[in-house]
Amino acid sequence: MLELRHLRTLLALRDAGSLVEAAERVHLTQSALSHQLKDLEERLGAPLFIRKTRPVEFTRAGQRLLSLAEQVLPQFRMAERDIARMAGSEQGRLHMAIECHSCFQWLMPTVDRFRDHWPEIEVDIPSGHSFAPLQALGREQLDLVITANPVEMSGIQYIPLFRYEVMLAVARQHALAIKGHVEPQDLCDETLIIYPVEHDRLDVFTQFLEPANVSPREIRSAEMTVMMMQLVASGRGVTALPNWALAEYLSRDYVRGLSLGDGVWATLYAAVREDLLGTPWMDDFLRTARETSFEVLSGVKPA
Repeated sequence: MLELRHLRTLLALRDAGSLVEAAERVHLTQSALSHQLKDLEERLGAPLFIRKTRPVEFTRAGQRLLSLAEQVLPQFRMAERDIARMAGSEQGRLHMAIECHSCFQWLMPTVDRFRDHWPEIEVDIPSGHSFAPLQALGREQLDLVITANPVEMSGIQYIPLFRYEVMLAVARQHALAIKGHVEPQDLCDETLIIYPVEHDRLDVFTQFLEPANVSPREIRSAEMTVMMMQLVASGRGVTALPNWALAEYLSRDYVRGLSLGDGVWATLYAAVREDLLGTPWMDDFLRTARETSFEVLSGVKPA
């Protein structure tokens, strides 16, 4: 009557807050998800949540199953990991690099949880591959690279983690701050602050400015997100960052956030060597990365 998939679905519905977003998280259509929930309610003889509420309100029966899910699913994951160890697949290393300046916000909690799950796996984020991490991955010097810019390479697969919106941050007193979104031409007279990377790795150029044949008046770089925010807040430029990286500054009313046109969305990937895909600990790291990102980041969507 009750299956693990039902428990996962209920957790997704609670965490996402709506049927549409929950369906994305469990990789079903909204119609298929609704049918699954209705079928479960008929089997149990009780409604599990109140329709047309946002965020979703659960009935007492639904709350009881959520409590069960919170107890059972972690135990199930733990049993899977224990069985993998018994099968002798616990040895390995996970050396990774990051082509994403603002990824530590969700990556560090992911690594902490993974280390708790797999203490025998050597985890390291070496610093010697900052300029060519994908090439280092191809040479087997690395095992995984977090990137938003997949490049086709032999023996490498790109596993989507989540989608995010790239937004423009401007000072509160900026003339653009009253707009809900900006067009490429709005940046013609602006100083655009970017991370010190090639323009073809930045979505503000590839998906927004270059298709419109527009260039900002000036481009300057900054190494750290906090430095970029200080420059923006003081009116010395604008910057385009992932929505999750801006969330803290928007909540403090430090800057204003604007959509780029109708919205520029990008996908973050884990580039993984094919020989490591399917190993229990790598699969667990990827699953943990997805789950943690949805817990700690605002505005991200399933890829």
